[in-house]
Amino acid sequence: MPHLDFLLVGGLAALTGAIVQSSVGLGVGLVATPIVTMLFPSLMPGAILVIALVLPLATLAQEIRHVELRGLGWAFGGRLAGTPFGVWLVAAVPDRVLGVLVGTVVLAALAVTAGSRDVPRNRRTLTAAGVVSGTTGTASGIGGPPMALLYQRESGPRVRATLALYFAGGTLLSLTVLGAAGHLPVRQVVAGLALLPFVLAGFLAAGPLRRYLDAGRLRLALLIVVGASAVGLIVRNLV
Repeated sequence: MPHLDFLLVGGLAALTGAIVQSSVGLGVGLVATPIVTMLFPSLMPGAILVIALVLPLATLAQEIRHVELRGLGWAFGGRLAGTPFGVWLVAAVPDRVLGVLVGTVVLAALAVTAGSRDVPRNRRTLTAAGVVSGTTGTASGIGGPPMALLYQRESGPRVRATLALYFAGGTLLSLTVLGAAGHLPVRQVVAGLALLPFVLAGFLAAGPLRRYLDAGRLRLALLIVVGASAVGLIVRNLV
């Protein structure tokens, strides 16, 4: 059974991240990963991967009819291709340099897409976003922003449902690979399961915020979350 301090601190982080992701489409990993990594490193990455799998499933249960399946195959293919490169970066590049590099890439993508009137979504851009997502997700735990930027002008339900399916598939892949390689200790899975009540509470609490953002405010909120994740990653590795 996880210690009380993990349930209090990790639970608060999971609750906050779940509220953000349930409203915007991403966020549980961006909020919870730095806190759990810093204070409870032995429970990473399994604890966060468990909640990162369950929360998208809750979103899909509510909004699955809004999923845009067209093109997700290209994104998943890109993620598979980008994952080995992320593994190579972890081995070849110092952690702090890697964090700054990933944060800078995300900010550059944000700057380019935020000023565009339309971000094309085709097999090339979806594959590229998948490659970057697989690379940065494997290297730093932040893999959502590249895909989120492609869907920034879609409706709230479509953004949340499509990203949920993408995250669920990617997280399941990560858990499977870690488990097969013997890098998924039972204590990490148990810790993640212990955080699920906080995650589900965050999902339920986000209902009013979802409705508020869906009234034409989602894109700005999504861009703020993506930008904050990149800046936070850079600052965390510079300080």
